[in-house]
Amino acid sequence: MKWFSRGDGEGFVVAFVNNLVQLLILAPLCRGVLGFSPELIYGRILPGVAISFLVGNLFYAWQAVQLARREGRTDVTALPYGISTPGLFAHVFLVMLPAKQLALAQGLADPERFAWHAGLVACFAGGLIEFGCAFFAEKIRRHTPPAAMLATLAGVGLGFLGLSFLFQAFAAPVIGLVMLVLVFLVFFGRVKFRGGLPATVVLLAVGTALAWATGLAPVGGPAAQPLAHFKLYFPVPVLGELWTALFGGHIVAYLSVVIPIGLLGVLASLQNIESAAAAGDNYPVRPSLVINGLGTIAAACFGSPFPSSIYIGHPAWKKLGARAGYSVLNGLGITLVCLTGAMGALTWLIPAEAGIAIILWIGIIIAAQAFEVTEKKYYPAVVVGLLPALAAWAMLIVKTSVGAGGATLNAALVSGASRAGAYLGGGFALEQGFLYSAMIWSAVVVCIIDRRWLRAAAWCGVGAVLALSGLMHSYALTGRDTVIDLPLLAWASGTWTPGRALFPAGGAALGYTLAALVFLLAKFITVPRAEDEVA
Repeated sequence: MKWFSRGDGEGFVVAFVNNLVQLLILAPLCRGVLGFSPELIYGRILPGVAISFLVGNLFYAWQAVQLARREGRTDVTALPYGISTPGLFAHVFLVMLPAKQLALAQGLADPERFAWHAGLVACFAGGLIEFGCAFFAEKIRRHTPPAAMLATLAGVGLGFLGLSFLFQAFAAPVIGLVMLVLVFLVFFGRVKFRGGLPATVVLLAVGTALAWATGLAPVGGPAAQPLAHFKLYFPVPVLGELWTALFGGHIVAYLSVVIPIGLLGVLASLQNIESAAAAGDNYPVRPSLVINGLGTIAAACFGSPFPSSIYIGHPAWKKLGARAGYSVLNGLGITLVCLTGAMGALTWLIPAEAGIAIILWIGIIIAAQAFEVTEKKYYPAVVVGLLPALAAWAMLIVKTSVGAGGATLNAALVSGASRAGAYLGGGFALEQGFLYSAMIWSAVVVCIIDRRWLRAAAWCGVGAVLALSGLMHSYALTGRDTVIDLPLLAWASGTWTPGRALFPAGGAALGYTLAALVFLLAKFITVPRAEDEVA
């Protein structure tokens, strides 16, 4: 098989636009939500993104050619690769934003650098998890119910991708509603535009035109200088910054996000490799996942706090006739955008509102997939698994609103809200380690449905250990935000203050322990009943 074929051109356009939409979201989030400076975005983060794109896309293109040669075929399609969308939003809203708010609350001199460091650590640690799990990914998957993993990812999709951007769409309804209809028409209605124009190109063009017509563009207003950052930015290793970040206390604070996001990234990539196998391209799992992890590690080493992954869509690119060349072109195209400062002009020209409907659709698809590939009897487990992520998203909205209004997030406010019927304390407890909670509770419901009481008790035991350690349900108020509270770690390191609760989530740990006891007794205190029999 040749490196380039006729279908690679169209495949490249679709892949490039899809990845460009992510960058159009990434840059405004870094600037608007995190307050990062242009120097950090264009000089460090985007060059790091470019390195990860090159590592992955060039390898997967080479891998496709090798597979074609081994099997004597000419129709092998490279695995699609790019920034992990759930990882992008998780690192912005669950790692870097809390880190910046904590830095502001503590009066640190450089909150931007503190938040960036937290993102680098999360990205580097996530890459290590992806790399390490490549050698036993199948075992993890075998011992975790699919409904639990998929529901956890689906909750992130619905909350942080779906509802967040649905709000933004209705905040600018002229462009938002039109884009929603067009995206749903194309992707849910399974239609294409006449003339063979790629759907994503048409959608971005229409969204951009509406944005200019309604005043949402140019972004930054008349005073904006879209070419101000247009120059060559060479990727520079940030190993010194990464070393400082690794010993800056970020790892422990965000383990409850980093570990499950890393594991979900591994399993999502594994599922996408299996999707490619179903389409006829049977790639070896271990090297595919190893490069996936190395790409994320490379991103962190060169300044990007955003993980990369093998993503969904291989069968679609195969239908387009794309082979290996589209992956090469995609890697080079995105690299060119990231290294030249062209994102400044693109974000000036194309506001985020032009592409948010596509991100919203991705969130919906992630959630829908949890039901599509799960047996009907496990649907309750999927729904239960959605709730912690939705709760975490709701708490993020509460904290952002409280901070924007100038109020202080303290015990008195939480207590007053509880008396009024808004149990913020429970919401904050559920928010901390919500990815663990989603997985555990979804797995417990799967075990209940299958009447596997011992396994359900084991999952409750995992919950008890996580709660007791402080990695789940344990939080502290900082005035602007809630952060994970780990006094047990402080005690072990000799920095614990007498009088401080050693087990803030001890009640939750006891609850999980008692729940495990219920399951251990279930065999002796219950009997099966018929579907139509009253409980």
